[in-house]
Amino acid sequence: MSSAYVSSDDIRDQFSSAMSAMYQQEVPQYGTLLSLVETVNQEVLTANPALNSELQHSDELARINVERHGAIRVGSAEELAILRRMFAVMGMAPVGYYDLSAAGVPVHSTAFRPIADEALKRNPFRVFTSLLRLELIEKAEFREQASAILRARNIFTPNVKALIERFEQQGGLSAADAEQFVNEALETFRWHDNATVDLATYERLHNEHRLIADVVCFRGPHINHLTPRTLDIDEVQRRMPSVGIDPKATIEGPPRRDCPILLRQTSFKALEETIAFADAAEGKHTARFGEIEQRGIALTAKGRELYDRLLASAKQNAPMAADNDAHQAHLAKVFKAFPDDYSTLRREALAFFHYQAVSGARTEGPVTPEQVDNLIEQGAIAVTPMIYEDFLPVSAAGIFQSNLGGNSHDHYASNASQDQFEQALGVAVIDEIELYTQRQQASLERALVKLAG
Repeated sequence: MSSAYVSSDDIRDQFSSAMSAMYQQEVPQYGTLLSLVETVNQEVLTANPALNSELQHSDELARINVERHGAIRVGSAEELAILRRMFAVMGMAPVGYYDLSAAGVPVHSTAFRPIADEALKRNPFRVFTSLLRLELIEKAEFREQASAILRARNIFTPNVKALIERFEQQGGLSAADAEQFVNEALETFRWHDNATVDLATYERLHNEHRLIADVVCFRGPHINHLTPRTLDIDEVQRRMPSVGIDPKATIEGPPRRDCPILLRQTSFKALEETIAFADAAEGKHTARFGEIEQRGIALTAKGRELYDRLLASAKQNAPMAADNDAHQAHLAKVFKAFPDDYSTLRREALAFFHYQAVSGARTEGPVTPEQVDNLIEQGAIAVTPMIYEDFLPVSAAGIFQSNLGGNSHDHYASNASQDQFEQALGVAVIDEIELYTQRQQASLERALVKLAG
């Protein structure tokens, strides 16, 4: 990229900050949530100097305060394909395929995010992006009506389309163009309090599934949540009511552990917003909410298989009460079968790690894979957990359902169709396990070259 152009990492950072400022204006409780998370994070770091040092050493600390993930839902293949090109301007690629239909949510999804180590350190902004599956709507009249409404809308400004094309042709954007791109791209995600349909149409689609009405009936997809990262989600969940925030009943994902794995999430209930319909009627809309996450180490295919098996077992024998303390105690009991120290996780190839040569350490000649363990024990190679950058379909569906209310349906059969999604997207999604594998191997190779140098 020419030095005359702004880096995609900088554009992503600018957009993430602008999105956060916009959402804070639109959903005031999000600002309260940010303050609560910042307070809890600081308390954790003060109480745990070792964690503070580890996060500083791995460059994780600098990114935590800027780290956000958002979520949007679009209605057509054309909208998804242009979003992919928009996110590419920000250095974000589609990683992973998620089928949420089995959980009663008629969408399939990917996560747009940066993939290189340095880009993740700069700003790991992610957008969980879902495509409505019209083919899963049972009634033909609703499918046809929803399709017609979606064909009539344009969720992108002419200027943002022109700037995307300029980026693709030039290989970058100037500072002025980058600033304009951020402002224009925000319009796609901005809340609009006027629906494109009359009240009767909205209610018909809403009664079929609230998410269908949310996706179809507005001028744009509007960002439906932004998520800060916390170092102690249990404490944030406990304190949310004290700052006027009503959390969902249980924290999604694995239980609290000494060595956190994958992703834990909770949310506060959807904001009730007034909307004006095309026939001048007024109504209420409750789809946008707040979410918090705590990220742990990424798991290998072997680790994910164990996680999925234990989670399935926990769900089969789950207690009836929706009390978070009981839920977490039950999970913790089941997950005792999952090793909870980094050394075992690494030796048993259950999780991914970064390898780094310790300053001043040297080896004589080439190093075999069998010698790596010895070098770690000798202190020549430092090992740090590789943060999980992606999402969990069961948890994502749980968050969606907690904010869809009592009218949500759960009658969709599991109907994964990655080929169909990728055809709409215009490219193949990146396999996240392969991506972590490559990053781990590259870090080990760099460490060994440095030790032999």
